[in-house]
Amino acid sequence: MTHDILFDASRLLSRTDRSAPTGVDRVCLAYAEWLISHPDYRMVPVRSRHDQLAAVDQQWFRECMVALRRRWTGGPPERDLNAHERRLFAALEAEQPTASIIGEAPDPLKPEKKRKKVRVWKQYFRSRGIVAPPPAQLYFNVGHSSLNTPDILTSLSAQGIERVVMLHDLIPITHPEFCRPGDGDKHRRRVLTALHHASRILVNSQYTADEVLAFADREKLKAPPVEVAHLGLEPVFMKSAPNATRRPYFVHVGTIEARKNLAFLLTVWRRLQECMGDKAPRLVLIGRYGWENEAVLDHLQRSPNLQGLVHQVENLPDTALADLMRGAQAVLAPSSVEGFDLPAVEACALGVPLIASDIPAHRELVPQATLIDPLDGLGWLKALEAATLHRPTAPAYQAPTWQSHFQQIGDRLLPPLAATAVAG
Repeated sequence: MTHDILFDASRLLSRTDRSAPTGVDRVCLAYAEWLISHPDYRMVPVRSRHDQLAAVDQQWFRECMVALRRRWTGGPPERDLNAHERRLFAALEAEQPTASIIGEAPDPLKPEKKRKKVRVWKQYFRSRGIVAPPPAQLYFNVGHSSLNTPDILTSLSAQGIERVVMLHDLIPITHPEFCRPGDGDKHRRRVLTALHHASRILVNSQYTADEVLAFADREKLKAPPVEVAHLGLEPVFMKSAPNATRRPYFVHVGTIEARKNLAFLLTVWRRLQECMGDKAPRLVLIGRYGWENEAVLDHLQRSPNLQGLVHQVENLPDTALADLMRGAQAVLAPSSVEGFDLPAVEACALGVPLIASDIPAHRELVPQATLIDPLDGLGWLKALEAATLHRPTAPAYQAPTWQSHFQQIGDRLLPPLAATAVAG
């Protein structure tokens, strides 16, 4: 007897044209690959369409996942470095600072045009509307998708299908000042939908679990069982092999947005240049431009002290990203708030020193790192100057793996085969 599990692929299918993933994208792809390869269950990909589920052609979906894996991991022939990325690596190897290598910033006066991409039409042709999903034991939603209304979860509940929803963080609710206007209300609807209608809620850290339960308490709701499972890492980030470079540099990985505290970091970097002069280290910001990045752009484009010292690049494949991290004096994570912070964990797994903000997620996940209050400018300045002169030794670190994550999920959440066979 075949035991089906529905996997909500809505977010992944909206990312098929991206050359590099976000943290949530990585989780979605890891879950898709795990369920595709599971020996005892059959993964049925579905996506939301008009607040109903639409089945997705399985063979086509598998091919999409293989293509995404190749592109996001990188390496020839799927993803070689482009000219901008090659200039960045050359600038880091140069003896003297050259001009800053910075990607094209978004133009606030030129709103992004809504384009009908071919991939969107492919999704429609490769899926079909259905009143009810095929018979299944379980539904996984790990991408914050399909939760704007309760319709999908209530329909699944009426059919006796268990509903597992992952919440990656509550930041738009707890820290709306760091997010786009309206994101807080949208995420609040999603979290309320999960609290009311999910069978179980998955979270990536105990900190996120505490935030979910505190939110439920404020809303006077009884939360479903909340399961904590730390996220795993891609294999490329599990291989420690430091690279030697001519001049010391540091790396930050993540979207350039307000909660990442990068305007603060660049202010510290200007002072670092004033203190160290020609010995000042370089800084690479790896990530696309996000919300409220004006202060960061002002530093990058207009500060004379940072010219040639601070670079920015986005959409790096994993192979190039891991190489840049390995060569750094340290990876920096000065965020004001995080639910998990995958790059910080990746740095520790690579054996790269980590200097991070002293916030709950970092204390839980990377307690051995150098943790500094995210507003302590003098503390950050002192730590960066010391790490520039002498690369710190990274403490031993036991990195979480996807194997252990899915072992935990399988043991706790997948329905026992014997029980489902009897029920069938």
